[in-house]
Amino acid sequence: MKSLKYILVVLVLFSAFSCQEDYLELSNPNQPDAAKFWKTEDDFEKGVNAIYQNLYYDGSWLRFASIALDVRGDDVRGDSPWPVIGLAGTFTHPGDELMQQWIWIVFYGGVHRSNLVISKIDDIEWEDTARREELLGQAYFMRAFYNHHLVNFFNNVIIYEEALLSPEDSYRTTTDPAEARQSVIDDFAMAASLLPESYDDPADLGRATKGAAYGYLGKCLLFDQRYTEAADAFEEVMAMGYSLMPNFLDNFTEAYENNAESIFEIQFDRSVGGTELGWVSEPATTWSKTTARAITYAPVGFGWSDVVPTQWAFDQFFVEPTTTGGVDARLDATMFYEYPGATVYGNDFASYYGPGSGLIFPKKYQNYLTIADEFDWRSGINERLLRYADILLMYAECQIELGDNTAAASYIQMIRDRAGLPDREAEMAAMSKAEIFDELAHQRLLEFVFEGHRFDDIRRWGWLQDPTKLAELQSHDSEFNAYVPGREFYFIPRAEIDANPNVEQNPGWNN
Repeated sequence: MKSLKYILVVLVLFSAFSCQEDYLELSNPNQPDAAKFWKTEDDFEKGVNAIYQNLYYDGSWLRFASIALDVRGDDVRGDSPWPVIGLAGTFTHPGDELMQQWIWIVFYGGVHRSNLVISKIDDIEWEDTARREELLGQAYFMRAFYNHHLVNFFNNVIIYEEALLSPEDSYRTTTDPAEARQSVIDDFAMAASLLPESYDDPADLGRATKGAAYGYLGKCLLFDQRYTEAADAFEEVMAMGYSLMPNFLDNFTEAYENNAESIFEIQFDRSVGGTELGWVSEPATTWSKTTARAITYAPVGFGWSDVVPTQWAFDQFFVEPTTTGGVDARLDATMFYEYPGATVYGNDFASYYGPGSGLIFPKKYQNYLTIADEFDWRSGINERLLRYADILLMYAECQIELGDNTAAASYIQMIRDRAGLPDREAEMAAMSKAEIFDELAHQRLLEFVFEGHRFDDIRRWGWLQDPTKLAELQSHDSEFNAYVPGREFYFIPRAEIDANPNVEQNPGWNN
């Protein structure tokens, strides 16, 4: 299989519907034709490669998916003059639906491409049955992956389990959210049964694996409060040899991509393809396989600074000193801020912004180690979507819910150890459920700022429905002052409701 970093031309798979006389040839010989495709095993590899292409659009991890996941948490806020980003986390309607529209288009496009592979894979005789299983497993994984995010973003979605061959096929009614979540769980379970733990060819780094499938399966079961099943899935991952990187920073640089902690990551590379960015249109060979996250999040003077941490999140790193009396080791890899000797893209922080500015900026996934600024838009740092640290803390959460604080404490302490924090395992094991859960939530905050997990955690824990917790969130981030029930999900884009009246708008967005 070709490396995901070197997929330069992705076939656009389609069905053509036209009326024509037999003597009139209207087809373009240079355009891929679905009727002539899906004939060989190589065709199916190309079809699977096309599914991954949806990770590279502006509606996904070129830019908007990271923003949409991050800005609703109490750890991150939008700080852009463009309402599409600046208001995305305010629980208000920005007026411009571009981000939500493009996310909807791109993620459903990934579902459609997955369904094409799944529905057609047995139309041919396979000589290499192991290859068939790998490709089918990747298609099930990616369908589940896109649907998982659609459900978490929009709630009232339609689950399609077959390829749409005409516009009329798309006019379905909204799937019950519980059924939608179960469909995602079933797909991840199917993927886990088919996928290998790893691939023999190093060029296949980035393809979905059994570990990724079990990891996301456990995450979805945890979201559904099925703690025993979730723990079982996480134990499958924990038996596969993943480990924490000794240096937290190594999870966010090019130098240590696809490392021992990474379970699923998107492969970006400045040297692949052209220099054009991939918006929402037909892919071309001139498209760069890069991400605009760095310029979007970069500090003032080095990028757009459209997304910033909250002061509350920054302060949380100082709550508990390390064993040497210092600051939590994760902070310096997570945020730019002023301290003696601090630099920003090679410049003295205090000199650049002025002493005592109080400014704080994102640092994860920034190229400050290798380039002077981010203004060419093209970052090659892989996005780590699922790390082993997440597995350990989700497993600890399951153990807390199942009443085993002793087990939970040991996994929480693994995360604390890397951050240089004191050994409190015995103390945590003796805590009440509420006390150890508070420590778990605190560690998840510190571990995953700018990685898109915080708001999903908040929603999963029911904090938006708890008046005391909601008041705390509002004190952390004033954007929560506008929250009303139902707006824990993004609004369904108006264009989608106009196109299919069977789609129901989420509660809270009807006025």
